[in-house]
Amino acid sequence: MIRSATLTLQPPLSPLSDNNRLRLFSGSANVPLAQEVARYLGMDLGPMVRKRFADGELYIQIQESIRGCDVYLMQPTCHPVNDNLMELLIMIDACRRASARQITAVIPYYGYARADRKTAGRESITAKLVANLITQAGASRVLAMDLHSAQIQGYFDIPFDHVYGSPVILDYLNSKGLEDIVVVSPDVGGVARARAFAKKLGDAPLAIIDKRRQAHNVAEVLNVIGDVKGKTAIMVDDMIDTAGTISEGARLLRQEGASQVYACATHAVFSPPAIERLSTGIFEEVIITNTIPVPENNRFDQLTVLSVANLLGETIWRIHEDSSVSSMFR
Repeated sequence: MIRSATLTLQPPLSPLSDNNRLRLFSGSANVPLAQEVARYLGMDLGPMVRKRFADGELYIQIQESIRGCDVYLMQPTCHPVNDNLMELLIMIDACRRASARQITAVIPYYGYARADRKTAGRESITAKLVANLITQAGASRVLAMDLHSAQIQGYFDIPFDHVYGSPVILDYLNSKGLEDIVVVSPDVGGVARARAFAKKLGDAPLAIIDKRRQAHNVAEVLNVIGDVKGKTAIMVDDMIDTAGTISEGARLLRQEGASQVYACATHAVFSPPAIERLSTGIFEEVIITNTIPVPENNRFDQLTVLSVANLLGETIWRIHEDSSVSSMFR
């Protein structure tokens, strides 16, 4: 089911001080989210022509004057990743050549982020490569949500605003009135994320699933560190891709005596066979956000989609007004 965000954010009560210079455009990756953000800001998406040549090349033209404007381009680099990334780069280039004053790439989901360092010889660091591409295309700053690794911010030599989807998920969980909660990190690398999440859930206890990954998208779960017996386990991650890690972790939590298991993630990548794994009934609920669009054929009874439009809209407004963004998460 689709649920709107329950964040207590209100649209600006007065017009933006420089509203005539603010422009919001959307790529094709997640138009519904961009439309929600535009409604929050009390404006319309900017007009744009998007076409393909016969060989698949993209053509983009901005159809209004943006000379001297602050332009925000919304485009998650989700599936099809290469097409959506290329579309973002062409949009940035078009705005730069149209003499926009500032170009902000709003990337709700930052693709190619998992290769953020070299773990073996002769590997590419694609997270840095994408950062270079976005910068060289002409972006003035970047706004992204829940990076796979926070260090990716350092790959950019332009201002970078990193926001989190957790307030939307936390508000929803608090509204459910769950008791005897334990927050579970699906791996050691996600402990910091899970700890921050647990702190905002009334200092809930923390548990960790110890695993060893044998290959990409293949995980072997070993054991649980922490007490989950008789508790409501809330598994927290930045993304769900094939759901191998989180589903195997849920089975282990059940074996260790967890009474209920919830899965929470910001980005629903949902590569096959994620839907089959998530819809087996092992989870009471799978809670995600709409940073990546979820088609109808990927919906199942336990799925809840929360909107981050208000959060992104508020962030865009604060950036445009030179206000603090970090204060939203205190």
